[in-house]
Amino acid sequence: MRLSMNKHEFGMRGEDIACKYIESHGGRILERNYRFKGGEIDVIYRDGNYIVFGEIKYRSGSTFGIAEEAVDYKKQRTISRGCDFYCLSHKLDEFTPVRFDVIGLNIDEGQNSVRIHYVKNAFEYIPIQNKKW
Repeated sequence: MRLSMNKHEFGMRGEDIACKYIESHGGRILERNYRFKGGEIDVIYRDGNYIVFGEIKYRSGSTFGIAEEAVDYKKQRTISRGCDFYCLSHKLDEFTPVRFDVIGLNIDEGQNSVRIHYVKNAFEYIPIQNKKW
């Protein structure tokens, strides 16, 4: 990836790389940058019987850890809510198999290369917690 890209261009290029990787391994992209009240899911795709909600993370350097480690509990909860919105809006029932994957792009600028680390079933669905007032 060129270093002269702005953050948006860099992110879009990373998403392109991740989506090509998904497709080359049999996935069929359904949505990119799926927006819902409260957040966004980078990519939604079909993998066999599964609807997969994918988070794409990238890092250039290891100062802040590897890319796939950046999906914390808060982000997992946001993606779970996005899954709820997607399933509701596409009339999918509770028996539709879903999965949450993380695609880590670790960029080595010195070697001008990208290492892809695909984490299948990276985390479990986080249900909405009912608050008692």
